[in-house]
This record gives sequence, C-alpha cells and structure tokens, in this order.
Amino acid sequence: MNAPKTLSLGSKTSGTAPTPTPSTQSTAPLTLEQQRAQDAWNQCEKYEKEHVNIAKGLPALIMNSGLMQVLAFCHEKGKANELVATHLRTWLNQRFNGVARDPGFELFMQSLLKANPADYQAITTEAFAWLRWMRQMSSARVKQDQKA
Repeated sequence: MNAPKTLSLGSKTSGTAPTPTPSTQSTAPLTLEQQRAQDAWNQCEKYEKEHVNIAKGLPALIMNSGLMQVLAFCHEKGKANELVATHLRTWLNQRFNGVARDPGFELFMQSLLKANPADYQAITTEAFAWLRWMRQMSSARVKQDQKA
C-alpha cells in the first residue's frame, strides 16, 4: 500500500516557504468556490459589524421568506442592508449574466419575476452559496480590522 503524498509547506526549521518555480506555480483557473470566496473577500473590505450581522442573517431570512422578499426588505431598510444586498445582486448578475455590476434593485427584481422556476431556484441556490462565504469572510475581516 502506498503512503499518501504530503505537501511540503517549507522547511520546518527555517519557517520559510519554498520559492515557487514554474513547475509549482498554479495556472489553473479558480474554482467556483474560490471565485465566491474571492468576491466575498473583496466586497466586504469596508464592512463593519452591522454588515456582518446582516450577512449572517440573510440565509435564514431567505429560507423563511424567499429571495425576492428578502431583497425587497433589504432595499426598504436601506443603508447597510442595501449595501449587502447590492453585493449579492452584483455577484448573482456576474454568475448568471456575465456582467460584474449591480443591475439595480428594480431591474434585478423584474428579472427574477420573469425567471422560470428552475432558474429562480438556481439563483437562490447560488445566493446561499455566496452568502456562506460572505458570512465567514466578513466576520473574519471585521474581527481582523478591530485588532489592528
């Protein structure tokens, strides 16, 4: 039986990582999970504790009320709620339309109203997947900023 290969993260005694060589550098495109994580990390750069709390609560609200109802609620509440909702709309627009910008509340809602059930479900599922990253990234980033 072959022993599993282990990944070397550098010398245990020096604490430094090996210098990447062309053969060890990854040129593979980011996975969808990596893209979600990167987007969440970038979007939450200016978040404060209030934004983190909103991001943590959105999945449960969507589960209970639905995506459109929650987006309408965030829009009505404004400020911090709308900022998190804008970031979510931007991500969903990028994933499903290939355009990395917020289409705006009304246009996005009109698109959801016209979506067939399978597309609406896919968009909602993607919203949950992105929010899972946003919850973690925003929490870590705000905590990190508070320590600085």
